Amino acid sequence: MIWKLVGVALGVLVAGVAIGLYVANWLLSGPPTYDARSSHAAANITIQTVAAVGPQLSPNPDWVSYLIRNPSSGAWERSTIWTVPAHALVHVKILQFDGDSGLRNPFLARPEGLVGSPTLDGKPFQTINPDDASHTFAIPQLGVLVPLAGVPDNAKNQCGFAPCDPTTMAHRTITFTFRTGKKGKYRWQCFVPCAAGFQFGFGGPMQTIGYMDGFVNVV
Repeated sequence: MIWKLVGVALGVLVAGVAIGLYVANWLLSGPPTYDARSSHAAANITIQTVAAVGPQLSPNPDWVSYLIRNPSSGAWERSTIWTVPAHALVHVKILQFDGDSGLRNPFLARPEGLVGSPTLDGKPFQTINPDDASHTFAIPQLGVLVPLAGVPDNAKNQCGFAPCDPTTMAHRTITFTFRTGKKGKYRWQCFVPCAAGFQFGFGGPMQTIGYMDGFVNVV
């Protein structure tokens, strides 16, 4: 009897260690942190949204994703955790390669929390047609919300897998600026249910750091 109890205890111990290692690996295997600081008072971020991240950048090649451009190498990287200065202006440029999905809440079609007017393909805008939205970029704790218009269905040279080339492939260009506040860790995310194949469109890449959401580390 005692040997059975020892065997059960060892089994529980091994299972516990295995679970602990799995959780630790999951916590440590997230995307790298990208330092976007250009000075103590400003940051510059160039990102793209893609319909499918592709096999070069992810073990989930069909997942929708954000990517960030490394200015040193020019390469597009799957990093959604960004470091920016406190009480600073963050200048963002988004190259939007995905098609429209539409908004469930038309309120999200209007930009909020920005410094100055955002632009869509070089022109200032105050709202977009809710049906034309592909994604949103939102930092709820900072009151920042920007709707991203989708690429028309009939556009030529649409991107299949990332990284997408803005010099040859159809896309929309959105620019905007927001101001950070005090130091802290602020979650950002997309509110469009764009995770095809998942219940209600909010599973998979929509709830996984490194794809359609991440953190802005204000330091």
